[in-house]
Amino acid sequence: MARYQVILAYDGTDFYGSQRQAMGPKSRTIQASIESALRQIGWQDRAILSAGRTDTGVHARGQVIAFDLDWDHSPEDLRAALNANLPLDVAVKVVNLVSSDFHPRYDALARRYCYRIFCQPARDPLRDRYAWRVWPPVTLEPMQEAASYLPGSHDFAAFGSPPKAGGPTVRSVLNAEWQEEQDELTFEIVANAFLFHMVRRLVGFQVSIGQGRFEPDAICNYLDRRSSMPVKCIAPPQGLTLMEVIYFI
Repeated sequence: MARYQVILAYDGTDFYGSQRQAMGPKSRTIQASIESALRQIGWQDRAILSAGRTDTGVHARGQVIAFDLDWDHSPEDLRAALNANLPLDVAVKVVNLVSSDFHPRYDALARRYCYRIFCQPARDPLRDRYAWRVWPPVTLEPMQEAASYLPGSHDFAAFGSPPKAGGPTVRSVLNAEWQEEQDELTFEIVANAFLFHMVRRLVGFQVSIGQGRFEPDAICNYLDRRSSMPVKCIAPPQGLTLMEVIYFI
């Protein structure tokens, strides 16, 4: 029996999030898909381990899971076997042998997310699945200034909820910045951990800043405070991608 670390990529559009849940016929999740593929090759455990959950409609390029398996072949053969049994919107990128005490969540030092937006008045069917179409357009500089206030340890209770009710809401942001490439803007944020909906609420509020509804330093009114966010300041899920789970810095 050996423990394997697996790096996953998936299109989250047609999934009810990454975590297995009891939702009857609508319970298609990343975890259930992975566990089904594993059972096809002899896995008999009850549940895989995960670095964290992603919400309905959120994508990943670098989600990390782990599981124990009796496997007499190479990690590359395990990757091929899993991909042969996975749906087309989920793929195993890398398989590594790791120590028996490795845990993808508790051993992680940081996570990196990216959120993509583009500004145009009409729908774009070739991009709407993976980015948020924003209109009226935004101005980049105020959003960059707002992002500059985020690094450091802050209480992000106004931007999300902890995994467990009553849990801590302080998170340490290592980097947060907006970048522009052609007609698309990308928000990248790296932190030791995230609250539920934290990135989407941060993006939603910064877009409101970019549209001139708030000054850039207005974001400071919600850091380290329990003030309620404006109700509509949450970005939709399809623009968000978990890019990387970081184990060594």
